Amino acid sequence: MATDLVARPPGNGVRRAEALDALDSVLPFDRRDFLSDLLTDDVATLRHLAKEDIGANSLRALASDLGYLEAWSFAATGSPLPWPAPEALLIKFIAHHLWDSSRREADPAHGMPEEVTAALKAQGLLRSDGPHAAATVRRRLSSWSTLTKWRGLRGNFSAPGLQSAIKLAVRASARPRGRKSKKAVTADILAALLKACAGDRLVDMRDRALLITAFASGGRRRSEVSDLRVEQLIEEEPVPANPKDSEGQKIPCLKIRLGRTKATQADGDAFVLLVGRPVTVLRAWLERAGVTEGAVFRGIDRWGNLEARALTPQAVNLILKRRIAEAGFDPQAFSAHGLRSGYLTETARRGIPLPEAMQQSQHRSVQQASNYYNDAECTLGRAARIIV
Repeated sequence: MATDLVARPPGNGVRRAEALDALDSVLPFDRRDFLSDLLTDDVATLRHLAKEDIGANSLRALASDLGYLEAWSFAATGSPLPWPAPEALLIKFIAHHLWDSSRREADPAHGMPEEVTAALKAQGLLRSDGPHAAATVRRRLSSWSTLTKWRGLRGNFSAPGLQSAIKLAVRASARPRGRKSKKAVTADILAALLKACAGDRLVDMRDRALLITAFASGGRRRSEVSDLRVEQLIEEEPVPANPKDSEGQKIPCLKIRLGRTKATQADGDAFVLLVGRPVTVLRAWLERAGVTEGAVFRGIDRWGNLEARALTPQAVNLILKRRIAEAGFDPQAFSAHGLRSGYLTETARRGIPLPEAMQQSQHRSVQQASNYYNDAECTLGRAARIIV
């Protein structure tokens, strides 16, 4: 890997083509063009990232974070990121992203300068005017540190002054953590979504299969849905519709091998099951689309023709939001993560034990998964109903 990259302003057509080529295996097509202008001087690093044995989602996150950091550096200093970054620049990054909103009212110079904010907003990299979420800032600093190490350099990310600055800034910017989806896609909402795509068009069958598969398989992440391949689907023997009656009616069963995910390794044997209606709907989509190998969920053009390329994680989110709107709900209140939170919320409502639900959702953290159970117990329990 080359470590002697020289900072130069983007522009050269050949170098931009190289950046596009390197980004092709790292980013979805719709983000590739935008980030190539920012990352032309990081081609060597990007190619190295693509060869590393890390998940595709981690690659996307690292490349996206690198694009943001480069854009911020140009806006804040007029120069590309220096490698390694001095401690003063790291502290500047923290000061621009974690700050006290009340102090900003009295001191406009506090926090991110207006010109930096304007530059990032013009590129579509910044939406809100307030301080960033602490988790986002920590993740970008972590990405920055990782990229520095991959260049064979030592950074200042463990410097006592930097760690102290982070703690103080997080405390000052105190911002409540928001959920990835304001509302959960529970069973009743899922039923409305399936009704919204109840037609026999190819796109209806795809969306119906995508939504019911994502929910019933434990609330799969949008990247897991977009990356799902036919080779991961394994036919199982039919199982009893009523677990207590082994001799009764049998319903179809399908095993989904997860491969590498946020919580598993590629060589692991992690899997989840689809049982009953979701299996029937998924099979119907595959048969209608003629998909026998490769990506399960694919793009469909405006004329209704199936494309060879798999859906991107962003496309999964857009499909969910479009069907939410068609079902009469507010698309701003939902995202694809609502399928994941909705699955756990629904299992809590139905009294399914948390360990059993986690086996299907593949959550690693009991604390994280139990939050959905706690929410359900609060709203359905008696403690809040003393006076009604």
